[in-house]
Amino acid sequence: MPVAAEYDRNGEYPWKLVKRAFDIGLLNRSIPVEYGGQGLGVFDSNLVSEELAYACSGINTVLASSLGPTPVMLAGNHEQKKKYLGRICEEPMIAAYCVTEPGTGSDVNGVKTRAERKGDEYVINGQKMWITHGGVANWYFVLARTHPDPKAPASKAFTGFIVEKDTPGLTVGRKEINMGQRASDTRGITFEDVRVPKENVLRGEGAGFKIAMSCFDYTRPGVAAGAVGLAQRALDEAQKYSIERKTFGTSIINHQAVAFMLADMAIGVETARLMWMMSAWEVDQGRRNTYHASIAKALAADVANKCATDAVQIFGGNGFNSDYPVEKLFRDAKIYQIYEGTAQIQRLIISRQLIERLKQI
Repeated sequence: MPVAAEYDRNGEYPWKLVKRAFDIGLLNRSIPVEYGGQGLGVFDSNLVSEELAYACSGINTVLASSLGPTPVMLAGNHEQKKKYLGRICEEPMIAAYCVTEPGTGSDVNGVKTRAERKGDEYVINGQKMWITHGGVANWYFVLARTHPDPKAPASKAFTGFIVEKDTPGLTVGRKEINMGQRASDTRGITFEDVRVPKENVLRGEGAGFKIAMSCFDYTRPGVAAGAVGLAQRALDEAQKYSIERKTFGTSIINHQAVAFMLADMAIGVETARLMWMMSAWEVDQGRRNTYHASIAKALAADVANKCATDAVQIFGGNGFNSDYPVEKLFRDAKIYQIYEGTAQIQRLIISRQLIERLKQI
């Protein structure tokens, strides 16, 4: 928390905090102990994420860094896990999830990056965009189209690869200057005849889409937890300010208009917290949690944005000023409604789950 504002201003990647977090065991929380990680369940790991996001959601995005390694944890063989999960557990390194493209955000089925089999290698060509940790990752999970038929279903068309950052032909773009969470590193990645050995294919050719999508059951509860951390911070800052700030001869918390705003913020925080906890607990029990993970992610993202907006309102003119913390919370909150599936995509998933349930009645 003491350095959050400075990292927000200068946009530097917080390597010092990454190394410190690595030393005390806050990185690689969900990676199995067998491969050097902490071996925590999703629930326990997300408790950490909520607390970190309370201090700075951008730095939490850096330190959580769970989406990149998750495909290898779920679909990698022993050799792949030992090599790539083991590597990022031996020293402070980051992995990145490389799926989104300039023209295909939520439309993963529209991915145009291609991988062509040539002997014992695959040659990848294409471009990815908005890749979190893109400029600092040691290796990437990359989703590419391998089926020659452009009309092939997603379940057969895509393959997942582990790609080393220093592979010839892989070019990292400039750091994007984002509205919020500026400590996080977001880049475009270009692949020009990037050669990847067949040993770096996850599970098998055509399995990539299922792997990529299955990761979100594990990571969306963590995104929700981060959003709750931000929302809780907004509530705490607004509550403290509303006691200190006086108008009409009394603290503004005594005005019903402000008190009800705080009450609504509290309702949102508490219910969103229970949802991320439920979805995280569910996946830890070995159950499919797609429905509840999407509810948690959608609800917590909306709550974070409403809490941040209301906190700025309660601060009044001061809330619009960067000398006060809620301005940063307002900017940081928006991305929760966008990354790892937009608010609209979550509602699409939830509605489809409802339809499936009706079919079973």
